[in-house]
Amino acid sequence: MKKIIYMIIAFLLFLSSITNFAYAEGKPDKKPAEKYKIPNSVLDISKENTYPNPTQDLPYLQPSDLAQELIDSSEVKVENPDLIRILNESSISTTPLAIGYKATIYLGQWPLRYESTETGTNWEFKQINTNYVDNRGGKAPYQIHYTQEAQKTVRGGLTAKIEDPEDVKKMMLIKAAEKTGLPLSFETIIGAGTKKDQVYNVPAKRLGYLYGYAPAVNEKGKVTYGEVYLVLKGNKKKIVIKNVTHQGIGAWIPVQDHVSFGFVASETPK
Repeated sequence: MKKIIYMIIAFLLFLSSITNFAYAEGKPDKKPAEKYKIPNSVLDISKENTYPNPTQDLPYLQPSDLAQELIDSSEVKVENPDLIRILNESSISTTPLAIGYKATIYLGQWPLRYESTETGTNWEFKQINTNYVDNRGGKAPYQIHYTQEAQKTVRGGLTAKIEDPEDVKKMMLIKAAEKTGLPLSFETIIGAGTKKDQVYNVPAKRLGYLYGYAPAVNEKGKVTYGEVYLVLKGNKKKIVIKNVTHQGIGAWIPVQDHVSFGFVASETPK
């Protein structure tokens, strides 16, 4: 009897090892936080920035019970926060006497969801500043640090024309922020006089250039459009989506309150 019990335990342990191995094999190679890790050359200036950028709140809405019921009834996935807001603000009363009642309400054509296919980073998306020191007459290294010479506004945007661009930008911002974990905004401002204590040494007999760049995320994917109908039939309610189309789109989305630095020491002017 004991021998049979030992055999059962061994078999269960064998199954457990197979399950654990399969789980380990199925894990992704890199977590999003590792793939989009901020390099050492990029510094956070949110505390030093003389222009206080507003915190970018992702436009995600928690669907109400009714909105969730309607979303679940659709064969096409709905993620547009503005459409969800409209469904949240709606109310539908039902009654047992509604037998035979039927209504179809056209809610318009909407960008329903955005599916991300590629997300990359450009840590030198736009040059915003240059600090310069001429140490060619010096006999010792000269220290230079970042000081923003003039206020700069860095704007992102869609890479092509598309219907309902503001709705699309919101959905792309949500997906890009979720994938990268970075503070993203379609507009960020670096105020004049913003400084950072990081020191760069310009050797004697050299010119020193400290370049500042605004980083950005390049987001690419596909938008699903469709005509949305609210269908009421008796006590039942659902949304039906017709004439579904898809369109590819890309966007540049700046990383808010971050500056990427590049330092060059040269014998001749750049």
